[in-house]
Amino acid sequence: MRILQAASEAFPFCKTGGLADVVGTLSQKLGSAGHDVVLFLPKYRVVESAALEGGLSHPLDIPWADGSTAVALRFMQWRSVSVQFIDSAPLFDREGLYGADGRDYPDNDLRYAVYCRAVLEGAKAMGFKPDIIHLHDWPTALIATYLKTLYAADPFFSACATVLTVHNIAYQGAFPARSFLRAGLTAADSRRARTLKGCSFLKAGLADADWLTTVSPSYAREMQTWAGGHGLQALLRRRSGRLAGILNGLDLDCWNPERDLSLAERYSLGDLSGKAACKRRFLEECGLRAEAGVPLVGMVARLDRQKGWDIAMPALTPCLRRCRFVGVGEGQPALVAAVSGWARRHDGAARFHLGYDESLAHRLYAAADILLMPSRFEPCGLGQLIAMRYGCVPVTTRTGGLRDTVAEGRNGFTAKPGDARDLGLALGRALDAYAGPSWAGLMRAGMSGDYSWDRSVRSYLDLFARAACERRAAGEAP
Repeated sequence: MRILQAASEAFPFCKTGGLADVVGTLSQKLGSAGHDVVLFLPKYRVVESAALEGGLSHPLDIPWADGSTAVALRFMQWRSVSVQFIDSAPLFDREGLYGADGRDYPDNDLRYAVYCRAVLEGAKAMGFKPDIIHLHDWPTALIATYLKTLYAADPFFSACATVLTVHNIAYQGAFPARSFLRAGLTAADSRRARTLKGCSFLKAGLADADWLTTVSPSYAREMQTWAGGHGLQALLRRRSGRLAGILNGLDLDCWNPERDLSLAERYSLGDLSGKAACKRRFLEECGLRAEAGVPLVGMVARLDRQKGWDIAMPALTPCLRRCRFVGVGEGQPALVAAVSGWARRHDGAARFHLGYDESLAHRLYAAADILLMPSRFEPCGLGQLIAMRYGCVPVTTRTGGLRDTVAEGRNGFTAKPGDARDLGLALGRALDAYAGPSWAGLMRAGMSGDYSWDRSVRSYLDLFARAACERRAAGEAP
């Protein structure tokens, strides 16, 4: 199949979170399976210009309601995937991907509306006629709407089906009502995107995409509830027959303690001795004293309410006499201040590193005995999968993909979402188990799990084939 991947970020080019890891790995897996894959990304400032082989090609003029924007496609071949960067310095040559100093850019509506039009115009300029356009989250969702409106009569896309994957429904591309008109769409078209406070790019895409997916079976169910749908649950229930939950996998080449060059020593399921060395070295790096029988608890997460840092601190505090803690993350200034202050008050037992550093995250997963993931909701979660791969036992909440991958007493410990007391009890059970004979079994159960993309890729390809066949049949109908 000819598969166009449209995303706002993909590792190793640009990344703010797990979305980038998923898009990058999935694109490569589809390409290495023999499919023709083109990945469209914005050319942000962080994208290295020297890596782009093709220079400027296919200059495009992208119309919108108040004028037009000149962009250009810049090409590179990334192993089995052709990557097309949409280059517009006024829109994308900025400090951050979506914002700076903890605030979104005020023109994100225009930035990603132009991006969505540029993907379609870019595919036409290249002559790449996709069977499937796979969309990822709100920055790409308008592509499905454009195909149902402005491009509905364009024969170039007549046999093209759209699949929209929701990685986190809390992020909906919510803008003032005029943003839909600014994107070049009509007032009649805007009905599909209306919300109580304006419009949502994600809502438009959910209404218009041929198929919808999300990143775990449990999250597919949770999104359809009042508690988990963030205002879009009714729409998702109406489209439930077109909604599939496909669990994410891990890039096992990137996350592999046997070959990870970030680690002080490498180790494996058959020889775990290197993990102890990783822990000693990491504690020295953090200025914490290594003590026999004292486990290290780690947390790697964005600082916002979803990830549960505010719940983690009261749960951890009484446990610090039995463990050490290192947290890594960046995000909302108020939470950064709260977590930093908490760590300073518990100096000697806790450390907090502000900012995300890929190598540091690898070292923490290898060093930690326990990973804390107290998310209020978690569509899939990669942290718990990485932790288990590195012999680190997760303590998680029972939500979304965490519920689908972590089982109490088998490969981790679980708590109620949003409940600091229950999280503290779960962490206490983990600390008790660390001192007992069952710990080695928990580590080995996690390390021997199947976290590869193979099963997930087969599920995506089955869905893509079905969607493409339906679209072709619709085009052939009299």
